[in-house]
Amino acid sequence: MNTLRVLVVEDDIRLGNALSTALRRQGYDVLRAVSAAEALDAPAVDLILLDLGLPDGDGVDICRKLRRNGVDVAIIAVTARGEERDRVIGLRSGADDYLVKPYSLAELGARIEAVIRRVRPRPKPVIDVDGLRLDLAAHTVARAGQPIVLARKEFALLACLVRTPGMVVPRERLLLDVWGTAWRGVGRTLDVHMATLRNKLGEPAVIETVRGVGYRLGGNAS
Repeated sequence: MNTLRVLVVEDDIRLGNALSTALRRQGYDVLRAVSAAEALDAPAVDLILLDLGLPDGDGVDICRKLRRNGVDVAIIAVTARGEERDRVIGLRSGADDYLVKPYSLAELGARIEAVIRRVRPRPKPVIDVDGLRLDLAAHTVARAGQPIVLARKEFALLACLVRTPGMVVPRERLLLDVWGTAWRGVGRTLDVHMATLRNKLGEPAVIETVRGVGYRLGGNAS
């Protein structure tokens, strides 16, 4: 099981704590920093959410120092600076993406996944999770060697969960990826498709519901 480790660098204590709590609910392992010094001294992580306006330094300088030191961690600059010039400076300093406040958790989740896909190797086309075998290229699924026929959206849902086994995929993320919208009115459709998918996969269940957040594919991928 591979949990994404995220460093939230935000000097606004309330905002930083709220964001950290939301990310933990979605399955991330979260560390906190409230200053440039703490950010530079933090343990190794997979992703940094970096506020550019810090009390002891500019986030742009942090990006530059990390890149000069050969640190290739994924970085998303999170800031209220929305001008094109600021975005260009942030990206040229070494940030992988630039997110302007205010933003929704659904958008942040999409940005995180997009950045991680760019910096990490592509997932293997054939993935096994506790006897469940999913071929992403051939769009086939089997369990214990027995083929399982899935509808297109059922396969798309399973593919979303397989990409991050053991991590919670928020409902909004599934709605965006499979239906192209995060509108809550589609939520009932998601629940129906997920129930059908679970029924087809059989027992023991490999998809776990995280109430009020989303779904998670249990087990270890190989």
